[in-house]
Amino acid sequence: MAYNLLKGKKGIIFGALNEQSIAWKVAQRAVEEGAEIILSNAPIALRMGELNKLAEQCNAPVIGADVTNTDDIVNLFTKSQEHFGGGVDFILHSIGMSVNVRKGISYPENNYDFTHKGLDISSLSLHRVLQTAMKMDAINEWGSVLALTYIAAQRVFPDYNDMADNKAYLESIARNFGYYYGTKKHVRINTVSQSPTRTTAGSGVKGFDGFINYAEKMSPLGNASADQCADYCVTLFSDLTKMVTMQNLFHDGGFSFTGVTQAVIEQMEK
Repeated sequence: MAYNLLKGKKGIIFGALNEQSIAWKVAQRAVEEGAEIILSNAPIALRMGELNKLAEQCNAPVIGADVTNTDDIVNLFTKSQEHFGGGVDFILHSIGMSVNVRKGISYPENNYDFTHKGLDISSLSLHRVLQTAMKMDAINEWGSVLALTYIAAQRVFPDYNDMADNKAYLESIARNFGYYYGTKKHVRINTVSQSPTRTTAGSGVKGFDGFINYAEKMSPLGNASADQCADYCVTLFSDLTKMVTMQNLFHDGGFSFTGVTQAVIEQMEK
C-alpha cells in the first residue's frame, strides 16, 4: 500500500546491484511513494549488475559514479541538478566493500592497502558525497541522507572483519556531518543499522548463514527483511521525520537491545 509519503520529492539511490539489494528495494518503494529518482553505482557494478532493469521499472536515469573519485561525484550532482531542475530531497548511501573479506584475510592479518581501499569505498565515500553536495548546494533544505550500517560497528562479529571498522567510521561521519549540514541547511543525516540481510555483499561474509540464524533467534520480532528496511527508509526520507538527525537507528527486530532469548538458551542446551 502506498501513502504518497514522497510525492514531489527527488532523490539519488546509490548501490543497487540486483533484486537482492536493499537499495533496489528502497528505489522501488520510493517511486511507489511518489518520488522521482536517479540510480547510481560504480562503473564495474553497472557492468556486473542488473541496474538497467530497475531503471526501466522506476523510469529513472542511471548515472555511474566511482564514489572514491570526487570528479565523478561532481558529475553526478551536476547531471542530477540538470535532470531535476534543482537539488535533491534525499540520498541513500548503500555502499560497502572489503577486499580483506573477499580475499579471506582474517582481521589480525589485514592487508593495509586493502583496508585503505575498503575504508575509502565504504566510509569516506559518504563524507565525499556530502562535502560535494554541500559545495554544490545539491541537497534541498530539510533534505534527508541515509547510510546503511550494521551492529558490528558496536559489537564484535569476528568474520565481519574490517567492515566493522568501516561501518563505525561511517556512523561517525553521519553524526559529524549531520551537525554541519543541519546548521547550514536543515539537512538531516542518519544511519540505519539493519538486520543481517541476504544481499550479494552480505553473503560474501564467512559464516553469514550463522549470522542470520543467530540473529533470528535473538530478535523478539525476528530479522527485518530488505523490503521492511525499504519501508523504514521511506519514512526517514519523508517529512514525517524532519527532526530526526545524527542518529544510528536500529532496524533489527529488537536484536540490538536483547541480552538473550529463550530460543537461544534452548539451542545452547541441546
